[in-house]
Amino acid sequence: MIYIGCHLSVTDGYAAMGKTMSAFGGNTFAWFTRNPRGGKTKPVIPEDVEALREHLHKEGFGPLVAHGSYTMNLCSAKEETRANGLDMLTQDLARMELLPGNFYNFHPGAHTGQGTETGIRQIAEALRGVMHADMQTTVLLETMAGKGSEIGGSFEELREIIDRVDMGDRLGVCFDTCHTWDAGYDIVGDPDGVLTRFDEVIGLSRLKAVHFNDSKNERGSHKDRHEKLGEGCIGMEAMKRLALHPALQGRPFILETPNDDEGYIREIHTVLEWQA
Repeated sequence: MIYIGCHLSVTDGYAAMGKTMSAFGGNTFAWFTRNPRGGKTKPVIPEDVEALREHLHKEGFGPLVAHGSYTMNLCSAKEETRANGLDMLTQDLARMELLPGNFYNFHPGAHTGQGTETGIRQIAEALRGVMHADMQTTVLLETMAGKGSEIGGSFEELREIIDRVDMGDRLGVCFDTCHTWDAGYDIVGDPDGVLTRFDEVIGLSRLKAVHFNDSKNERGSHKDRHEKLGEGCIGMEAMKRLALHPALQGRPFILETPNDDEGYIREIHTVLEWQA
């Protein structure tokens, strides 16, 4: 089995997110640790986080997948942007320790003209400076579509970051189906081959979570435009095969499709029906 859920708003607090996802019928969820476009944070109330932890245990939730701000770029050509990104990462990981055993996912960044090698080096340096052996949060690098100067459009780029950070199993990967497809990997015609390649380059043990999205674009478009399940170029049958793939079982699957609450509820129940 997999765990299934979607992104939720933290506006009403942590415990409220758990109750909302239970009402949706899911058993995991994601949330932004701060404003995804602006970087502002919401104060964390320890009692609220503890109430969520109790709910997760009682309801049998899988791991949660927090998401860093889109504005966090650890490999920008601008030193100020890199410094702001490092500050966001440091604060976010400190707050994540209130929810031990969960995942913190982020977009590796865009090198903005410096070159892939420089971008990879800067991302790794930032992670080495913040991560430590005693942390109880697993950091996830997201597979990207390879748009513009994005880092992470290939499995090899993510592997190089992992090797340079050298934090054991505390550094993994979130496999975004839309991004991976848009990057050129054929998860429709050859999902076994793609996952075998991932295993050869990175290792399936590091694939900790899945962003479960269809794509508005053809394979290899490098555009990163998500679509509702079954309404894009990946298609419902391929999405179902991925959800049931033996190599992906036990992971949290997070929907990031362009939906309202009712749409997410329908998609959550569709995935649950596949697993029945």
